[in-house]
Amino acid sequence: MPDASPASRGSSWQSVVGALTSADPRENEPTTPMGLQFEVRELSPRTHDRWRGPTAKTATDAEADPTTRPPRRLGVRPVIRAASGSYVKANVTWGSFAHQLNRLNLDPEHHRWFAQFAALHRATREGLTPPETDWLNLDDFASPLLWQLLAEGERRGIELLTSAKGGSVRVLGRASVGLDARLRPGGALQLTPTVAFGTGAGEGAGPAADAPAPTDWPATDTGPIGDHGVYGYARLGERPEIVLAPTAAPLTPGEQGLLGQPTLRIPSAETAQFFDEYYPSLQQGVTITSPDGSLELPEVPPPVLVLTARFRSGDVLQLDWDWVGQRDPAAEKRILATTAVELDAVLVRFPPRIDPLSPSLTLRGVEAAAFAERALPMLDALDGVRVDVIGPRPSYRELDGHPDVTITMVESLKRDWFDLGIVVNMNGYRIPFGPLFKALAKGQKKLLMVNKTYLRLDHPAFDRLRELLEEAGTLDEWETGVRLSKHQVSLWSDFDDLADESIEAESWRAAVAGLRDVESVEPTPLPAGVNGVLRPYQKAGFDWLAFLWRHRLGGVLADDMGLGKTLQTLALIAHARESAATAEPDVASRPFLVVAPTSVVSNWADESARFTPGLTVRPVTATQAKSPTSLSEVARGADVVVTSYTLFRLDFEAYQSLGWAGLVLDEAQFVKNHASKLHARARELDVDFTLAITGTPLENNLMELWSLFDLVAPGLFPSHVRFAEHYQRPIERGIDPRLLTRLRRRIRPFLLRRTKEAVAPELPEKQEQVLHVELAPAHRHLYDTVLQRERQKLFGLIEDLDRNRFIVFRSLTLLRMLSLDATLIDEAHASVPSSKLEVLVENLGEVVAEGHRSLVFSQFTSYLTKVAVRLDAEGIAYEYLDGSTRRRAEVISRFREGDAPVFLISLKAGGFGLTLTEADYVYLLDPWWNPASETQAIDRTHRIGQTHPVNVYRLVASGTIEEKVMALKEHKAKLFDAVLDDDALFSQALTADDIRGLLA
Repeated sequence: MPDASPASRGSSWQSVVGALTSADPRENEPTTPMGLQFEVRELSPRTHDRWRGPTAKTATDAEADPTTRPPRRLGVRPVIRAASGSYVKANVTWGSFAHQLNRLNLDPEHHRWFAQFAALHRATREGLTPPETDWLNLDDFASPLLWQLLAEGERRGIELLTSAKGGSVRVLGRASVGLDARLRPGGALQLTPTVAFGTGAGEGAGPAADAPAPTDWPATDTGPIGDHGVYGYARLGERPEIVLAPTAAPLTPGEQGLLGQPTLRIPSAETAQFFDEYYPSLQQGVTITSPDGSLELPEVPPPVLVLTARFRSGDVLQLDWDWVGQRDPAAEKRILATTAVELDAVLVRFPPRIDPLSPSLTLRGVEAAAFAERALPMLDALDGVRVDVIGPRPSYRELDGHPDVTITMVESLKRDWFDLGIVVNMNGYRIPFGPLFKALAKGQKKLLMVNKTYLRLDHPAFDRLRELLEEAGTLDEWETGVRLSKHQVSLWSDFDDLADESIEAESWRAAVAGLRDVESVEPTPLPAGVNGVLRPYQKAGFDWLAFLWRHRLGGVLADDMGLGKTLQTLALIAHARESAATAEPDVASRPFLVVAPTSVVSNWADESARFTPGLTVRPVTATQAKSPTSLSEVARGADVVVTSYTLFRLDFEAYQSLGWAGLVLDEAQFVKNHASKLHARARELDVDFTLAITGTPLENNLMELWSLFDLVAPGLFPSHVRFAEHYQRPIERGIDPRLLTRLRRRIRPFLLRRTKEAVAPELPEKQEQVLHVELAPAHRHLYDTVLQRERQKLFGLIEDLDRNRFIVFRSLTLLRMLSLDATLIDEAHASVPSSKLEVLVENLGEVVAEGHRSLVFSQFTSYLTKVAVRLDAEGIAYEYLDGSTRRRAEVISRFREGDAPVFLISLKAGGFGLTLTEADYVYLLDPWWNPASETQAIDRTHRIGQTHPVNVYRLVASGTIEEKVMALKEHKAKLFDAVLDDDALFSQALTADDIRGLLA
């Protein structure tokens, strides 16, 4: 291993040690010593020049009256020793000396010391007065490290001197400040501030620290050095003397105030006031003695925490805390800690925002009552605490125990509603209804009543009662009492479970007994006017509808498409007409109003002629403004009047003016938007019975479900705002799974849904398959180019989707059309082939050759037109239906009875109201993000009457927005299943995040 010693690196030990012991050659060079010059300075008042602050000058009159002279400060500045041996300023200031080390050849150690002195003063100075250029005031030298710095300066030979010749500056031992109290003849009290220097060895105080005896100094000629020292001065002007010393402990504000003060005389008549009002506080910060024994100083009692409690009208309690007696920080801290612990123990569940130990605090209502009953007696008995009560003290009393809830129900004057009488008793005390429900409405945790009794509302019984009342939508109208709709069947059950005793209204029991369990609805004989035999599930649906009709309860018939919802409804209308003919002649004279999509209006007349030929069904085909026949003439003698949603909205006043036996909303998803004018019209129509028919009661979000029940069962849920808060957002965000169970329980009595798999197992199998279509190279290049352009345009707009919704969806539609055929966006791309059209024609050629018939759906009529042109070229016969088709019934009949193997249908025009069981193949050319729309299209052929297996093909262009739409469609379908089929929870779509996914 190589030698790492100094010798091995070319050095001898002699050279190393010699370097350590040799003198620094700079030590023999002469340098200029520095000194610290002291001067007592007076602050001159500021002049009229508002830009200049107060100035300072040398103080020269040592005998000046301290009560009238200007304030004095002890200033220090750097000086240097001249060649003559005296110290001079020589343009050396605190701001410039740091740059004159070389020019003036200053002693490096002295220079370094002054730099530390200036930095320490600057870092700890707290005064707001601008410092002088030449002088630093020791009065505002906040750091106690000053004394160590002065001791270090003495060791380095830095002289302390005065600005006047012949003066002296001494650092003495510890200084102390006190107050001498003497009783003078006549009973006057004399208070003399005292200052003593050299009362103990000073830390770093130099040789004078060993002075044999303390030196007393007139307090008028003293001042503080920060809060850690004192200075004194004498003989200003000639041979001034300045002394300074640290104190054993930080100076109190009282001790600092004594410095510079003269003797104070208090007349005998005012000595009592001094000892009563000022002495207890003064003696806490100043040592007061009577050296001559002329005065016996009183003992000050220990500190007491005093609470002044002022009771005011309106259950207001003002609390003010203060200390009396001798101030003792340790004792006060102990009393405060004990008081805080005891208050926490008795003020259980006190609002955390309220600090009961705040110096001044106002409590109102139940907080005032709780503090008065629980805290005041405890504080009055606590050591070190006193309670002073001002004003009459109310007799507050808290009720505790288990609240007993009794609920009664009586029929309301308002149709279909019942008034609830809710009585809450606690330990034999009956709680008034009004104040209780007002407190629950405001979310209060406690309730104070007029007789000064109060109770906590955080009991589980009150929590459940508050929750039920919020759901019943009554808390905003607490003064008028609680009202429950007859549709709120399961809600009444929850009230019943909460109550210790409940008394139901007789009519309520009759109305809802069967609704608590749909399976218990009693059978109703099928009316004689029904032609045909109903399937078992259709008969059960009729029984349910008849029960609702009998009790004037609305509902939603939500069977799968193709299970005969129209037949069940016609059977109900026939039953209603027969039963009302004798029992309710006024009802029998009024027809039912059926509102349906325009394309379905004629279907009601056809279905009625087939199944209920005894009913007179009359369609309304034009607005009253254009029709020579008035609506009243159409309705006269009719059993059913069928109109379109458009005509119903446009001529609502005419419909409202007539009396109707009931309202039937077919394809009720048309009124799913509660903010639409159409929904408002349906809500306003004055009828006793409303039935909604739809295979898709919810398509996009839960608010659509609320919209339907707002029409058929008003009062079942609170307002749409509360429904969104209590059901929609928590369920769709998956916050509380229990809410889904509660929602399904609420709607169950009024919604009947059967799937084809459950009730029609005889239906042939339905096979669904996705055909992935690869775009041709030219088509792919064009699509990718347009996609990148639309991405850049849309990503800045998605954040504000509501405002930019039209632009965003226009771009999405553009991409969907481009996925089908390039010519749909620009005929200039006619040379780009449509791969999807090639796949469709190839498939149709095979199934047509095998004798099958097909339905072909698309969202875009422009693409259907291109398909029709291609089918003409291929020699494949077809029928065509879109929203512009004039003779819709003729076209449908031609396909059903003719030989054309293909039916081209726009999804909007043919997605509902059709029965086309003649076809057994379905092609969906472009996927849509609403799964319900696709399902309805498919079920045009997969319904009762179909005898062949149904094959469904979805043509999806690979690597395009269509794949994203498929994923989004599956995502949205799960919300429908969660509410109506299973317990899975998924959020609504189409959000900004969904659109980002479509463009990814």
